[in-house]
Amino acid sequence: MTPRWLSPDEERAWRAFRRLVVAVQAGTARDLAAIGLSEPDYEVLSTLSERPGHTSTLHEQAAKMDWSRSRLSRHATRMEERGLLRREPDPADGRGCLLVLTEHGFDTLAAAAPAHVASVRHHFVDRLTAEDLAALEGIARKVAEPGGR
Repeated sequence: MTPRWLSPDEERAWRAFRRLVVAVQAGTARDLAAIGLSEPDYEVLSTLSERPGHTSTLHEQAAKMDWSRSRLSRHATRMEERGLLRREPDPADGRGCLLVLTEHGFDTLAAAAPAHVASVRHHFVDRLTAEDLAALEGIARKVAEPGGR
């Protein structure tokens, strides 16, 4: 099968997208690291904070992050050692577990959230117009939806 090579316009768009992702992720990751969290730490903490009972199954959280269950399990172990979350047996799945946000985890998230939102604003939101943000949201929905366009 012959590859469908990118046109010059497609190539420029692809490279611009990659630069955008790298620049924003590197900036926000650096800012989170300065307050003692990784991006995955923040993702887990913020997701759990939004869930009923501050609880999610390991399977649901791994799917949300697009991680394998074993990768998230290892990460959760490190977060558990820091007192950010705890694991409980999942009554609906004898082989699974629940991830539960601890009080320390919630307090850590609450302390980190203002700095994180400032970082997101600095590296992303404040650099764009309302029209840019609306267009980007539409593009992201198209790209992220299963099956593409």
